Order: sequence, then C-alpha cells, then structure tokens
Amino acid sequence: MFVKLSIVIQDGCMELQQLRYVLAVAETNSFTRAAERCLVVQSALSHQVARLERELGARLFERTSRRVRLTAAGEAFLPAARQCLDAAERAAAEVAAAIGEVRGRLTVGVIPTVAAVDIPAVLQEFRRRYPRVRVGLRVGASTELTELVRQGTLEVAFLGLPETTQPQGVRVHELARGRLVAIVAPDHQLAGARQVGLRDLASETFVDFPAGSSGRLQSDQAFAAAGLGRDVAFEVPAADLMVRLVRQGLGIAMLPSAYLPYIADDVVTVSVTDAPSRVEYLIWNRFGLTPAATAFLDELGITAG
Repeated sequence: MFVKLSIVIQDGCMELQQLRYVLAVAETNSFTRAAERCLVVQSALSHQVARLERELGARLFERTSRRVRLTAAGEAFLPAARQCLDAAERAAAEVAAAIGEVRGRLTVGVIPTVAAVDIPAVLQEFRRRYPRVRVGLRVGASTELTELVRQGTLEVAFLGLPETTQPQGVRVHELARGRLVAIVAPDHQLAGARQVGLRDLASETFVDFPAGSSGRLQSDQAFAAAGLGRDVAFEVPAADLMVRLVRQGLGIAMLPSAYLPYIADDVVTVSVTDAPSRVEYLIWNRFGLTPAATAFLDELGITAG
C-alpha cells in the first residue's frame, strides 16, 4: 500500500484536496457531512474520492445506505494521508515565515488546572498579532499531553506535575511551582481552620482526579510518604466539577494554590502545612517547532533554544 502511494505521488496523480476529502469522510463517517465541512457539493467530493480509489487500486470506504466506514486499506492509508497534509501545511507556513508572515496551525495542550498562565489572555494577544494562525486547544492529563507532544500531534502543552516528576523526551520550561491547598464546603468542620496537616485530612472523604493521573499522583504520594491512607470516593476529570462536588458537601479536595483565583467564592480554602508541591511546565517537541509555535513561545517570553 505504501509503495503504491509513493508511486502515485511521484506520478503527480494524487492531489492534496483528495486527501482532505478522505480525511473529512473518515472523521465524519458521512459523505454528506464531509462535503458540508469542505464547502463542496457532495457529488464533487464523491467523484474525487472515487478517482483516488481507482488510482490507488483499492477501496478506502465501505458504503451502505446507512453508514460509511473505512476499509482495511483506508485504515492503512489514513496516517500517511495526514502526514502528507501536515507536511504540505508546514511547508507553506515555512515559506510564509521566510517572507515575514506567520500562519498555519497551532495546537496547544492544556491541563484543566493550568494557572501559571492566563491562557485566554495569551491567546487573545496571539490572535491579534497573528490572525492567520488557526489555534486548536486540547484538554487532557499531563502524561497524555506529553506523549502527544513527543509524537508531534501537539506543538506545545501546559502541564502540572509533582515536583518528583519531570517531562521526558521533550523540551521543558518551568513556569511556576506551589503547594496544594485543601478545598472544603463553607459548613465543613475545617472551614474555620487557619491551617491543617495531612493527618487532619486523612479521615475525610475526598474528591480527586482519576487514579494514575498526574493531578492525582502528587496527593497520593504525599499521603503515602506520611504513612497515611485516605478515601477517594469521587474521581472526576475536571477541577471545576471537583469544586462543585465539594460545594455540595460530598467531600473535600486538594488543588494547586495558584488555581485559587479560579475557584468559586462559595467554597473555603485551607492551608496545608505539609502539602505536596506541584510544578507547572510548558513543553514542546525537541525536534523543531513550526513558525506558529515559535511565535507562541515568543509571546510567552520563552526562547525555544
């Protein structure tokens, strides 16, 4: 399949627009929705996909009256098609950068509790300066985002990790570090305390991030190091949902102190004397940046190096 693909490209038969159409159909599972996304009539899109299939000598999609799905050949073709489109887009962006224009695509990964940088404010200024850059955001866990940056799926990502852990296989810039604080409901018995220790919290019911995630790891390590167990009754993926559960009195939580400005006024924060520390990082691929990613780092005052 890949030999066939290389021959077709050398012969000049394959067009980038055909690849875009194939990706649109694969992502929407519909020729109709793919045509709407690509702003073409469905007959034109279907014709181009069929033409590409003839050139490749294999069907990329199984079509029935009820659904469209990739064939085995289509599954094999898709990664190479994405690589071709990414390479073409990057080439165009590099040419534009050579004449002083930054454009293309920037995909940024963010954790739910990023606090060291005001992401909306940075993106607002970035958009003002570089209006031809299309920006995508992907929210996820630090370990997932690190792997996506390593793979080149994301250009940059904001992470939060225990101070005992550092991102591997990527370029790293430390943004901030700080201790976690306890979050409790206003009527909780600890709401009036000026500060507490982990031992004071060990008997409480906790709301926390999913087990195994970076956000959860720092708290688990701290309690384990103190020889304490705890009951995590609710596991949630987002800090705002965590705060809402705490507000309802379902448990307490521990979140980064830097996240305090984003926490609603109707919960109470309590300092924890022996709380674990968390470090926020910005990471990027060590094998090179797109012009848009370089401009984004510049916006943050960071030199790629």
